[in-house]
Amino acid sequence: MSYPTLTEAARVWARVAALSFGGPAGQIAVMHRILVEEKRWLGDDRFLHALNFCMVLPGPEAQQLATYIGWLMHGVRGALVAGLLFIAPGVVAIMALSWVYALWGDVAFVDGLFFGLKAAVLAIVVQAVIRVGKRALKNGAMMGIAAASFVAIWALGVPFPVIVLGAALLGWMGSAAGVAAFRGGGGHGAVGKTHVDDAETVLGAESGTEARGALRAGAWALAAWALPVVALLVLVPDSVFTEIAVFFSKLAVLTFGGAYAVLAWVAQEAVATHGWLAPGEMLDGLGMAETTPGPLIMVLQFVGFMGAWREAGWAMPLLAGTAGGLLATWVTFAPCFAWIFLGAPWMERLRRNTRVSAALTAVTAAVVGVILNLAIWFAVHVVFGQVAQMGLGPVRIELPVLASVNWAAAGLSVLALLAVFRLKLGMVTVLGGAAALGIALRLSGLV
Repeated sequence: MSYPTLTEAARVWARVAALSFGGPAGQIAVMHRILVEEKRWLGDDRFLHALNFCMVLPGPEAQQLATYIGWLMHGVRGALVAGLLFIAPGVVAIMALSWVYALWGDVAFVDGLFFGLKAAVLAIVVQAVIRVGKRALKNGAMMGIAAASFVAIWALGVPFPVIVLGAALLGWMGSAAGVAAFRGGGGHGAVGKTHVDDAETVLGAESGTEARGALRAGAWALAAWALPVVALLVLVPDSVFTEIAVFFSKLAVLTFGGAYAVLAWVAQEAVATHGWLAPGEMLDGLGMAETTPGPLIMVLQFVGFMGAWREAGWAMPLLAGTAGGLLATWVTFAPCFAWIFLGAPWMERLRRNTRVSAALTAVTAAVVGVILNLAIWFAVHVVFGQVAQMGLGPVRIELPVLASVNWAAAGLSVLALLAVFRLKLGMVTVLGGAAALGIALRLSGLV
């Protein structure tokens, strides 16, 4: 059976990147449709195993999934081609939109555009909760893990790594104890014998050459990540660029559960701790990421741009913003390649291990609770102008001030939700329609 050439695969990865709108849920769906259903380069069981592995890694699961599958087919070169092509359109698009936002964000037309996009983003995040939930919550045990994850992060402020580790341990122990709910992991049966499945002993963990090459590439990726961070710490320790490098490096190590989980921490730290941007601006950045191809986590480039644009003190703030945005992108994605290169050979060896599969499945269930928390955070900040902090013992929750409701935002959000769930409109249609309505409301003076 012949394998796709690297050139052929590159054309397909470019197509995947061009169609990757709407966040990780939509991007994963695009990859599944093209790679599994259309090209039949791998089966459902292999695809889901790869997805569960990427979900347990820190960073954006969709980009890492592309990188992992690229490695399966063509080793290190294939991983670099797939991973870089997946993010390239987003890097260019978000940088261009960041310039537009910095220069003309207070213009009525641009302000209305992002006002409308916020409502559409809320609908998209709610849709992501439901999509991932349908895939992950197959029984009462998985639903319980998701509920506990939500309470832990929403009310108790438990860090993401602790939630992920707890879910993984629970899945492992449940499988070891023979609990039926934890048996079988995430596989649903293969589509059939396909290119990558057949290539298991050629490009997978059984190939010592490919495994050693992946480990070397992982070491180089770690070095490429660390070099600018160390240089900034030594040369300009008090610079905003150092803050950006260190902050997003922490994200690269400590944020688990995919892009939606990462955004909850970014929204908290970049807005409340560093003051690089306001909650509404964070939502504007997410709207940019949702309306452009590439990983949703590319919003971090916008955050880095705004932080450097405001804090660097350069005579040319747009140049400072560009440097800050590209730095944030570099320290975010260089580790993503490292995690894949260092972990993929081991995960291939463990692919048939039921306990590992059960642990990864439990992590996916926990991620549902994390995404639900993000959906509620977005809803509160889109529809209400003010929030209040409430606390009782270890419980800390953020509640909206009902008198601050923005009725135009609430109505637009309801329309976006109806468009997504009732009318089943596509992502581009919903985003475009919401943006047009937002512009119309702003120009008419209703918002």
